[in-house]
Amino acid sequence: MIGISKLYCGTVEPGDVLRYRAAGEKAPAHLLQFDPEKKPVVVWNTTRRCNLRCVHCYSQSEDRSYGGEMTTDEARIMMDDLADFGAPVLLFSGGEPMLRPDLYDLVAYAVGRGMRAVISTNGTRIDAAAAARLRDAGLSYVGVSLDGLGEVNDQFRGVPGAFEKALAGIRRCMAEGVKVGLRFTITRRNAAEIDGIFDLVRDEGIPRVCLYHLVYAGRGTSLMSEDVTHAETRRVVDTIIDRTADLHAHHHKPEVLTVDNHADGPYLAMRMQRERHPLAEQAMELLRMNRGNQSGNGIGCISWDGAVYPDQFWRHTTLGNVRERPFSEIWTDTSNPLLAKLKDKRPHVTGRCATCRWLDVCGGNFRVRAEAATGDLWAPDPACYLTDEEIGRTPHDE
Repeated sequence: MIGISKLYCGTVEPGDVLRYRAAGEKAPAHLLQFDPEKKPVVVWNTTRRCNLRCVHCYSQSEDRSYGGEMTTDEARIMMDDLADFGAPVLLFSGGEPMLRPDLYDLVAYAVGRGMRAVISTNGTRIDAAAAARLRDAGLSYVGVSLDGLGEVNDQFRGVPGAFEKALAGIRRCMAEGVKVGLRFTITRRNAAEIDGIFDLVRDEGIPRVCLYHLVYAGRGTSLMSEDVTHAETRRVVDTIIDRTADLHAHHHKPEVLTVDNHADGPYLAMRMQRERHPLAEQAMELLRMNRGNQSGNGIGCISWDGAVYPDQFWRHTTLGNVRERPFSEIWTDTSNPLLAKLKDKRPHVTGRCATCRWLDVCGGNFRVRAEAATGDLWAPDPACYLTDEEIGRTPHDE
């Protein structure tokens, strides 16, 4: 995650992170991505079932029973291990987590064990009663996926009326005092919607928006040809920066992040340097703290059947299963050669990544995307839109 509002608008300073570290305290949620001592944020796919049919779904979910899902008791055992391990956040995902009958009890259990509980949902099943139950369970945040306004979103979601139902769910969360934000995945078919999404954030008073670059996983692989070009990506990221700055200048101060393309960090840093932005040096310090992509390190995934993955998009290679071995053991067992390499990708990435001057900031970007596009796990991420000049590449690096 690249915190555009944090870096460009100065809502976070390096000293904020350092003070918590010096005091030996856990960083609060808005500083967590910059804390080098953090244990992994864990995404738990609570179910594979979903009431929508999203064209870019990494889990390829449908509205049917799949079987083999972890039971309530198994989930509690898993959460006990995560809490003892020190995982700061458990993200309840899916499929659609609101379809799981024991969701509220499991959220409350995670909170009771000292973790922050958040959910990633399509929002269509959040009525007033559900929003109140999420609040009462102690949920910290609801991320609602919207990939455009009106029919554009509904075409992504495969179900007419999904936009209006999701927007109603967002409003109900805010009415119940539950923090809520938007999740938007960028492709060619909806990139023109980004201005409208920012207008929606402003008009509805939504406090957070995360804009995701497309990852080629699950049904998202079929959208590879619809990914934005490098030139389009640069325009999109500039629009995100500009709209964030404009909202903050007019006293609307949502948290704005881009996700799943860590080239955004160097791109933002270089823009701030060109602009002689007063926070350019501070932004660089925070980007170094952020360390770029954290698959297999600062983020992990447990699937509905207990399988452990380096991140939620990594569906083809498992590291183990929590039904057989605790997550804490799986995650720290560097005898697994893939996991060992993901802990520090720098010696293993090839091509332009290997000599990139931003490697420590970007972290080698998304390996799943590189493998999906090239067949080579360690090849350069094709979504990196930085030029050879920007990364410090010379003809001698060929």
